[in-house]
Amino acid sequence: MYIPDLYKNENQEDIQNFLHQNGFAILVNQTNGKLWATHIPLVLDVNENGNLILVGHVSKLNPQAESFKNSDEVLAIFSGAHTYISSSWYDHENVPTWNYLAVHVYGKVTIYNHEQAVNSLKKLVDKYEVKSEKPVRVENLSEKTMREARGIIAFEIEVTGIEAQKKLSQNRDDKNYQNIISELEKTNDHQAIDIANEMKKNR
Repeated sequence: MYIPDLYKNENQEDIQNFLHQNGFAILVNQTNGKLWATHIPLVLDVNENGNLILVGHVSKLNPQAESFKNSDEVLAIFSGAHTYISSSWYDHENVPTWNYLAVHVYGKVTIYNHEQAVNSLKKLVDKYEVKSEKPVRVENLSEKTMREARGIIAFEIEVTGIEAQKKLSQNRDDKNYQNIISELEKTNDHQAIDIANEMKKNR
């Protein structure tokens, strides 16, 4: 990913928090000689060696599942809040732009056996059921329902590289920066307001 130095985020704690909070990713690799992308949740974790990993699964019917056996290199793209920035909000003439948060994670895939796959499902479900009034637990699902787990390929991606970008109008002076925040807050759009909040934290 092209990242101008001004927008580069190298704060590892910040990046990991972002990945925990924005866990729905686009997983990209070479499949059958062409680029292939699957939209899936990925859970950030640490393996037994203390290395960062992403854990997820795809359907066995997805050609990407078979491709993992031949090529283990993948890219996971995580997107956060994003919004349009109007140049009418500046005190001078300039071009409109877009503010956004994004992280690219590169890694190598290892396919799980069935027991590991079920354990990965438990972690995924537990993460997203935590706010439910009546949380579902994989351990409580019937044998019939759990047969569906036979239809997935679960895996971990050992992280080999991370690129993170925070494009938050860092190139603007304080007056214009604050004006952008004010205009974003007027929109009543949750993405715009999330970017405004990120801008407040960033300066």
